[in-house]
Amino acid sequence: MYCTMLGHRILKTALTSTARRQQSLFSKTAAPYNSSGGITRLGTEVLPTMSQAVMHNDIVYLSGQVDGTGEDVVAQTKNVLAKVDAYLEEAGTDKSKLLTSTIWLKNIERDFGAMNEVWCQWIDDNNKPVRATTEASLAAPNMLVEIQVTAAK
Repeated sequence: MYCTMLGHRILKTALTSTARRQQSLFSKTAAPYNSSGGITRLGTEVLPTMSQAVMHNDIVYLSGQVDGTGEDVVAQTKNVLAKVDAYLEEAGTDKSKLLTSTIWLKNIERDFGAMNEVWCQWIDDNNKPVRATTEASLAAPNMLVEIQVTAAK
């Protein structure tokens, strides 16, 4: 029961605070890094259950990034990739150092081509990561794409 209630509260927080999260992500006054034992965590203030990025041994792990504001998969993919760029920059790296990427689409048959076109325009042609793309139910009905990446520093 507690996990169900906590899950609903987290989902509500995720859905109702997009503007606050985006402001926090791009704000110069965002909360300082949370660091201990050689592990640095970014974006710990966004959601109560996770960090947006974790750095350890010169590897940057981003959580799955989503966007509920874009009206279609093209807009959401562009917004998500902007978040990815921002967190990678904050962590001291960039998309040319991507190692892995996982992409989840709400409707792969309908949205794969459009998402992939945006991805191909964004990705560094000389430094493509390994990638998996699959269909999944996402956290909210209006979310069409989620992208998670890992990068070297």
